[in-house]
Amino acid sequence: MTERSPVVSPTPPKAIFLDAVGTLFGVRGSVGEIYGLFARQFGVEAEDAAIDRAFYEVFSATPEAAFPGASREALPELEFDWWRGIAARTFKAVGAFGQFDAFDDFFDVAFEYFATADAWEIYPDTVPSLAAWQAQGIPLGIISNFDSRLYSVLDVLELTDYFETVTLSTEVGAAKPDRAVFEAALHRQGVAPADAWHIGDSQRADIEGARAVGMQAIHIERT
Repeated sequence: MTERSPVVSPTPPKAIFLDAVGTLFGVRGSVGEIYGLFARQFGVEAEDAAIDRAFYEVFSATPEAAFPGASREALPELEFDWWRGIAARTFKAVGAFGQFDAFDDFFDVAFEYFATADAWEIYPDTVPSLAAWQAQGIPLGIISNFDSRLYSVLDVLELTDYFETVTLSTEVGAAKPDRAVFEAALHRQGVAPADAWHIGDSQRADIEGARAVGMQAIHIERT
């Protein structure tokens, strides 16, 4: 992981937005290890590393989680089904899906786990950076392609109080790098693009997307 000192600007922006997963915090261990652990509890055997490789291949090939026109009430089920599809295709890719007697029971457990603190680790530079910006009086927001479990994750990781706004692709109906999700975040924060930064780990989703609407974009690399 590339650790960075808190960014303190002599001419601070009027708002700083950050990506969430891969920028503020990451998966503790790997998705393959977590899926593998829960799968074994349901009598399914597959190599963790193979699950992990398959997951990221499937994830990369799946359109982002955005549901234009969906009501707020419909989002939890849509989000759940989106992730269930990824998990099912992952286990099919490693030839283990047929081992499940009750895949939905497995996925219920796995899905809920990723809303808990145990699933995540905060990067060492996250809190010092957030605290430094907050001390300068810079409003902070999140722009994320994650789903509404993010609210719970921020709570259990004790990060909620750093942020004035949280803008999710599933709620906006558009995912980064689509300009609509950045514009929604800027509108909620009441700031012009030229006066805002966006920090994230994805060159395409975060950096290219933010720059396309006129924001300053900062790429952070996590390894």
